[in-house]
Amino acid sequence: MLTRLRFRNFKAWQDSGEIRLAPLTVLFGANSAGKTSIPQLLLMLKQTSESPDRQRALQLGDARTLVDLGTYDDAVHDHDTSQPLDVELEWTLSRPLEISDPQTRRAYSGDRIGFTASFAGDKRHQPYVQGLRYELRDGNTPVLDVSMTRRDSGNKYDLESAVYPLVRQVGRPWPLPEPVRFYGFPDEATAHYQNTTFLSDLVLELERMLKRVFYVGPLREYPKRLYLWSGETPDHVGQRGDRAVEAILAAGDRTFNWRPKQRTKPLAELVGERLRSMHLIDDFEIRPLGAHRKEYEVLVRTSPRLPPVKLTDVGFGISQILPVIVEALYVPRRSIVILEQPEIHLHPRVQADLADLLIDAIGARENGTPRECQFIVESHSEHFLRRLQRRIGEQDLSNDDAALYFVHTQDATAKLEPLQVDLYGNILNWPAGFFGDEMEDLVARSEAQARRMAKAAQR
Repeated sequence: MLTRLRFRNFKAWQDSGEIRLAPLTVLFGANSAGKTSIPQLLLMLKQTSESPDRQRALQLGDARTLVDLGTYDDAVHDHDTSQPLDVELEWTLSRPLEISDPQTRRAYSGDRIGFTASFAGDKRHQPYVQGLRYELRDGNTPVLDVSMTRRDSGNKYDLESAVYPLVRQVGRPWPLPEPVRFYGFPDEATAHYQNTTFLSDLVLELERMLKRVFYVGPLREYPKRLYLWSGETPDHVGQRGDRAVEAILAAGDRTFNWRPKQRTKPLAELVGERLRSMHLIDDFEIRPLGAHRKEYEVLVRTSPRLPPVKLTDVGFGISQILPVIVEALYVPRRSIVILEQPEIHLHPRVQADLADLLIDAIGARENGTPRECQFIVESHSEHFLRRLQRRIGEQDLSNDDAALYFVHTQDATAKLEPLQVDLYGNILNWPAGFFGDEMEDLVARSEAQARRMAKAAQR
């Protein structure tokens, strides 16, 4: 799970400050305030790690990627490529990473990793890595570090560590070439040193973390009359939620529950139950058109007295919430799920119920094992926030498990303000104009009513 994030000189942000990331992290704010940049940064790192071009420091995007940030000039704050773009991450590991120095026999063990990278633009305005650094931590205590730093002249780098005694191979005093992508050590790092085989372990942990980042966007697929499934197992529901039905079918024998001691159930059954609890349907079924066919239809019954109909013949909101429900349970264990405006096209009551879905999802279990998934949500929904406040007050959601933020613009740069929520769910630092001025609207409506009544009385 990602626990901390900080970045500098990225898009609208001069400096994000240190951001605590919880199992459920929610970003609120006005349009164009800069809150979308936070998930976009993570998606940029993910698509870079998956790019076949190992020499490309950052994959800023194109028509085939998760996010398209334009050019490096577009991505850098205020288009000032003379300033470095810095990224800092920290995440926990599923099990402690053990590293042993073959020279000294000293062992290093940590349960989380901190990573830092700094970028600059070259003469062609393409990004390159100025430096990168890994830090293995036992809790909050650093136990091992290693970094690559670019020399002032030439595209050459030095390998350094403050605590680990790097031992050079005899006769190989040369500097290192550029990193692989933004985070990888070149082969020469292990060829030139006798005790650096552990570098690949650090790189692998970062790649594993980024591989578990999934994104569901705000513009989700329209419902279909027929869905095709050839037996393939998708890794998640897709950026537009278009593989949600495939995911339900591919889940097979996997069983889930929301809390310990609850009976485990197949994914399709839990999806149907959640839709019913949101008062959207009475029954939900995915049915093949015939034996050994790959065409399926999704049938829903909106009332016990009505016949089942296809998903295309009911309200649009069901098809929009379906991928979110499926994603919350289907993705691999310890996934980091980014949801952008999941409340779009949903009734206010369902927007509030969406908060309960995600609260349940961070505690969900699969085959008796905690899933430990993390959700980073960008939202405009007051109903969503109000339900989170209520659940904190009712002790169904702890302040440790939730991190709520308000993003706004100050002095032409984006700012992040943590919402201070007390034990009773009250927001102690409610930002002015957060969701508009409700009292102003009530007063204006009352005044308009009084004026109209006065005019009517004069007739």
